Amino acid sequence: MEYGIISIAIPLLTIFLAIITKDVIVSLMGGIFAGLLVLNGYNPLTAFMSLFDGIINLLSEGWIAKTLLFSLMIGAVIKLLSTSGAVNRFVNWLSDKAESIDSPKGAMLLAYVIGVVIFIESSITSLVAGTVAKPLCDKNGVSREKLAYICDSTSAPICSLIPLNAWGALLLGLIVTAIDSQVISGDGVSLLIASIPYNFYSLFTLAIVLAVIFLNINIGPMKHTTAQPYNTEHLHHEGKATPFPMVLPLIVMVFAVPFGLYLTGDGDIFKGSGSTSVYYAIIVTLLFMYIYYVSTKALTHKAFFKGFYEGLGEMIPVMLILMFAIFIGKVIGDLGTAKYLAHLLSGNISPALVPLLIFVVASITAFSTGTSWGTFSIMMPIGLALGASMGLDIPLVIAAVISGGIFGDHASPISDTTIISSMAAGCDHVEHVRTQLPYALIGGVLAGVGFLVAGYFTV
Repeated sequence: MEYGIISIAIPLLTIFLAIITKDVIVSLMGGIFAGLLVLNGYNPLTAFMSLFDGIINLLSEGWIAKTLLFSLMIGAVIKLLSTSGAVNRFVNWLSDKAESIDSPKGAMLLAYVIGVVIFIESSITSLVAGTVAKPLCDKNGVSREKLAYICDSTSAPICSLIPLNAWGALLLGLIVTAIDSQVISGDGVSLLIASIPYNFYSLFTLAIVLAVIFLNINIGPMKHTTAQPYNTEHLHHEGKATPFPMVLPLIVMVFAVPFGLYLTGDGDIFKGSGSTSVYYAIIVTLLFMYIYYVSTKALTHKAFFKGFYEGLGEMIPVMLILMFAIFIGKVIGDLGTAKYLAHLLSGNISPALVPLLIFVVASITAFSTGTSWGTFSIMMPIGLALGASMGLDIPLVIAAVISGGIFGDHASPISDTTIISSMAAGCDHVEHVRTQLPYALIGGVLAGVGFLVAGYFTV
């Protein structure tokens, strides 16, 4: 059944509720219920039952359960890094070793470099960059909102540009599926690699972040942000200035992900399960932290589990947001939002404009659903079929879907990566969305121009 304009109204309602109420969970539940109301013939009782039965159905899916548990345990890792004194000792070590890092520009550049170097998984990238750079940013007067912007704007873009990770596995799977279905022809890996130079939003965003760091560019609401006071009273002790309590657990986490992808992919990292890999990576990291911190007396057994449980508890709101973000993505998929948008924008237009329109549709879809991965899954088959039928450059089409998904995800108040970035940086989620939006729009406009020019030159 086709729902037409209603399929667009539901995600718009969710966005409207998020902006008005500033309560992401209530907004998501409102949008989900409205969508289920439409899907269940406007029967409120059936929609109500579908809402709570749907939650159980979500938890029965392995990858979703692993993702939610992963989000909880991220909180435990952050809490333990803090309560063990690892973060503060790392900051002191940085201050001792390099005065250039112990400055506002150095603190922001540290977050940027971490975001670029750790391309294994976007959530881990944001987590590490935010956790490591937050104390140094506080110490040097850099606002948490700016740190969250740097974390968010280096995580997904770099993961899409260096796809030796779960992102690459997902994208390659979507491309290979289209090849196997004879929608397009070619080699999946070659097409994905060829799309990287066309990934305009990611490229422009990384360049914009560098400009913001070196030129101290503050636009829109970012002008009015203030830094948090540098406070270490919550730490048990400062201890000796050393990087190891901070760096070693993060190294274990980073290397555990590709190892997990290798194992779950039976020797092929691109065929591995991203959700399974990050799930076991975080478990291995916590086990390592327990052995390391207890054996070095950074934490006692009791203190470790106290921090562990507190960290889990602090992440419950984030876990709920992630769960409902996944739920609304499924509801919007059932409503056929993306297909309806593609149908509206793809009729009787010049082939040269199609890459730009694919980028726009993918952006709107990601903004409405709050998920870049969900957008890739919905829009890649549509974009590849449209591109093949109109004789377009397939790598350009692939890049348009990727760029649109990341741009819309960055701008959306219900995005999971946006939520994790604000959490890792320790700033209010709504404020992070407000302060990041002007920079994301600049990158989006530049990317749109890039796809328009590339469309004319490749047709």
